[in-house]
Amino acid sequence: MDKRIELPESFNYIAAFLSLGCNLSCSYCINHTVGLNPRRKHLSGKEWISFLNKIQPKKNLPITIQGGEPTIHPDFYEIIKGIDSRHAIDLLTNIQFDPEVLMNQISPKRFDRNLPYPSIRVSYHPETMDLNETINKVKILHDNKFSIGIFSVDHPDYQQEIVSVANACEKLGIFFRTKELLDKISHTTYGTYKYPEAVFSDTVKNCMCKNSELLISPEGEIYKCHHDLYNRILPIDNVKNENLVIKSEFRHCSFYGRCNPCDIKLKNNRFQQFNHCSVEIKLS
Repeated sequence: MDKRIELPESFNYIAAFLSLGCNLSCSYCINHTVGLNPRRKHLSGKEWISFLNKIQPKKNLPITIQGGEPTIHPDFYEIIKGIDSRHAIDLLTNIQFDPEVLMNQISPKRFDRNLPYPSIRVSYHPETMDLNETINKVKILHDNKFSIGIFSVDHPDYQQEIVSVANACEKLGIFFRTKELLDKISHTTYGTYKYPEAVFSDTVKNCMCKNSELLISPEGEIYKCHHDLYNRILPIDNVKNENLVIKSEFRHCSFYGRCNPCDIKLKNNRFQQFNHCSVEIKLS
């Protein structure tokens, strides 16, 4: 039997980045903000399944399948079906797929878990997506008992479109929520940050940083933060390490000031309690 991988009690999130590529290209994408190169090697479906099933399940801590756009991975359905049923699964997607195909492959029960937000979270980007098409796809899955909702970045240029999708969701009884824009536009910083000087800064400092998330890149490297994962620097381990131990501990970092906004923003934890931050930072 494979050795089980225990996660620290403090961990709030498990992110499996199946791909950092995407079938859309939004100008305000957080990946563009950090200059991400999406052309990365991918673990096979069998490799993802082998690793994810080694993780000791924790109550109400789902494995979040994400990207980029995770559904473009050629083994996407194989991965979803191969993950041990003891693990809850969440999916972050732009839903550029046929919902009938998902329903034919996966039962809605596979996305059941006891947390106060949808398991399948659809990102609606009015710049590149059609509202009616998005709503229709989500409604099909919603009406077939899938735990699904729509999220949209609260971008100042798309307020009218955000109102439209919010109204459409309200009429149909579909979960909708906005997410903060995390960016700096025309000298205005958007987002609520625990460490505001850690992002969009001209000054870079040393610090000690402790993570509370398991972040796995498409090629199977494990990182302490999104900054390192997106830039593919300083991996702390790899899924193929048979002696892998996941720790929550302070590690040295030389990029305070260039942090990825996802790492240092204030947000809800998985129980929807606000004031959570993915990392704890101590300046050197």
